[in-house]
Amino acid sequence: MAYQPHKIPIVMSGEPSRVGRVGADVVAVAVPTTVMFAIGLWGLDRGGIWGDESVTFAVGRRTVPQIWQLLHEMDAVHGLYYLFMHAVLAVHPGEVVLRLPSVCAAAATAGLVAALGVRLARPRVGLWAGLLYAVTPMTGHYAQEGRSYALVAAGAAGATLLLVRAVDERSDRPGRPWWPYAGVVAVTCLLHELAVLVLCAHATTLALARVPSRVWFGWGRAAGAAGVVLLPLVWASQRQAGQVAWLVAPGWERVEGLARSAAVGPTGVVFWASVLLAAVGLGPGSEVASSARQAPPPTQAPGAGRVAVVALPLLVVPPGILMAVSQFQPLYHDRYVLYALAGAPLLVAAGADRVAGAVGHLRLGGHRLSCGRPVVLTGVLAIALAFLHCLPLHRHDRSPAHRPENLAAVSALAAHRIRPGEPVLFLPSAWRLTALAYPNGFRGARDVALRDSGPRSGTLSGRETTPRELRHSLVSADRVWVVAQSDLLRSRRPPDDPTERAKLAVLAGRFIPREEYVHGRVTLRLYVRRPPTSRPPTSSPPTSRPPASPPPTSRPLASPPTSQTGRTRPVRW
Repeated sequence: MAYQPHKIPIVMSGEPSRVGRVGADVVAVAVPTTVMFAIGLWGLDRGGIWGDESVTFAVGRRTVPQIWQLLHEMDAVHGLYYLFMHAVLAVHPGEVVLRLPSVCAAAATAGLVAALGVRLARPRVGLWAGLLYAVTPMTGHYAQEGRSYALVAAGAAGATLLLVRAVDERSDRPGRPWWPYAGVVAVTCLLHELAVLVLCAHATTLALARVPSRVWFGWGRAAGAAGVVLLPLVWASQRQAGQVAWLVAPGWERVEGLARSAAVGPTGVVFWASVLLAAVGLGPGSEVASSARQAPPPTQAPGAGRVAVVALPLLVVPPGILMAVSQFQPLYHDRYVLYALAGAPLLVAAGADRVAGAVGHLRLGGHRLSCGRPVVLTGVLAIALAFLHCLPLHRHDRSPAHRPENLAAVSALAAHRIRPGEPVLFLPSAWRLTALAYPNGFRGARDVALRDSGPRSGTLSGRETTPRELRHSLVSADRVWVVAQSDLLRSRRPPDDPTERAKLAVLAGRFIPREEYVHGRVTLRLYVRRPPTSRPPTSSPPTSRPPASPPPTSRPLASPPTSQTGRTRPVRW
């Protein structure tokens, strides 16, 4: 049965005035936005950036022609983000500024999630959903990453809100409400092409809502326009598919990991309470339209709440499709579907709203229990307690040890250990980003393998010399420092690049390791000239760690920033 809108909004007796409703809507959106912004700023300066952030930092400081040249070689999928960061880092090239766009994007996403809850249900659902999104540990993690994923999440949440508005709007010009939606979807997909899966979630929402054909027509034109804009990026990124060759097909453990990451707390009573409330939010029922207490518009599916029709496809469809495709062509990682996380707090908040409504129908001493402001404050207090429960996770996430490496610490070690004029090798060459991000630690050292810099050659870390030239440059060297990926030094499999193989061969044949400092994925190792009577080893060189100077260690965590594939993961993601 189709719902017919009222010609004139009807305000029941005892309801808040229109001004009061607008004020409640504003508060419901503003509070989560502010909370998320404060959480994002907390501990934003960790005293160093890590590998992936160093790519953003290095590329963003290049000129626009140099960035355009680089995108023909790698990272076309991040091209729009790098151009945006070029403008941001022009203000001030620093660690905090590098991450500030992600903080602002996460705050905007929290506000948009709240706005969705307000529009689909009522202000308290929006307030609770926005706060739940703000205090989720995975949200806080990517809010402090100098990468594009928080911006993509903001774009997807904005597109979802515009979808709901376009479906609800009854305009004399059917295509008019869809063009803002098309524009936001296009920009979001240009920030990361896998955000296109949000269109599949939106199509599922429209199917569940059983919208009329005119809505499908408007949405189809908007989706098609966004797809046409995305086609050049898809073509370019297919040529660079080798950059994600380190990914493997996800198993059920990845499904469980994503489910726990989407909850306010990944373990314990907070997690199971979130699961229970989300299940309640999926149940049949109808939320109250907040704008005019009118009959629900077409985004209400028969037998299901408005929130569930929008939130469930957003939460399930993009990860589900990407995981299914990844069984044949591995492309899945949690960060690629971060935007799907917005569906979980909406479902939990809708479930809490239904529980509160059920409690409100109870009578105690002949009087119905209050369902007003005390209930709203009780929900806020429960979310605050959930945040306190997860506070150790938030604190640990703001520690440099939570990232795979801290390049500032590696550079500081290099500044204390490398003597002026001593040669340095980067293995593989991508770890030259350490010196590009923190050049003071390598000032005076000789990068003997570098022929052309990255900006000049149109590559990320520069073009290196030939194996013959490399051997010649190390003939007279007595000491060589190596900045290397730790697992590459331990691996018995030779690198594919001939210059990288030459580096290992020269080190194994002419030098022996003397000192080693390990910081997560990065190892700073000193090699000294092999004595004339010493024979080269037949296997990988042993490690040596000076007892008087214990190496700093920073073990990479299993989730979310490390590779769980068993393969050598490149510096960039």
